[in-house]
Amino acid sequence: MSAAAQRPGEGVRALVEVMDRLRSPGGCPWDAAQTHASLVPYAIEEAYEVAEAVETDDRAGLREELGDLLLQVVFHARVAQEDADDPFDLDDVAAEVTAKLVRRHPHVFADDAEHTGDLEDLHVQWDRIKAHEKQRASVLDGIPLALGALGRAQKVVSRAQRAGRGDLVPRRGDGSLGERLLALVVEAHETGVDTEQELRAATRELEARVRDAETRPPEE
Repeated sequence: MSAAAQRPGEGVRALVEVMDRLRSPGGCPWDAAQTHASLVPYAIEEAYEVAEAVETDDRAGLREELGDLLLQVVFHARVAQEDADDPFDLDDVAAEVTAKLVRRHPHVFADDAEHTGDLEDLHVQWDRIKAHEKQRASVLDGIPLALGALGRAQKVVSRAQRAGRGDLVPRRGDGSLGERLLALVVEAHETGVDTEQELRAATRELEARVRDAETRPPEE
């Protein structure tokens, strides 16, 4: 059956069945040996490969990389199913994120829903609901330490400004290299530019120039 002829969700169900087979007795020893911890590097790698496919406008690659990223979600859910103390499966994961989306979009799903069209207000509303749900003491709680330095800095800047702490965000970088980099992050955020994406693009251009130079015959 072609992908176009499949019923909605049928492809995901087939993927779940394949993963069940791989993790079950008689399946693949490598897949059976994996844990949440051992799978972390693969999830990070696949997320970056999705980003690269988007940034290079690789349509076929995007479809493949999204599949690889989905595989990581299904794999983690299958591992979680086997936990003796707190098992959950892919349906539980989907149900939880669905409920979260509904809670955090009252302007869409509430009985008295009213969409103002102001995106900044919606960001503030999202942060407020999220902070209430997670009982966080700071707007900065929950920003992963494992994020790249540029991406994490931009996240901190964004949250600080939305929380009304923009006066603490530096506008000039006259001091250390770190302070100058942070000032560039602020500039990128205020102009709607993603720092990680911009640096990846500039690095790809540098790589292309280096590779091109490597293929040229040496000058006489």
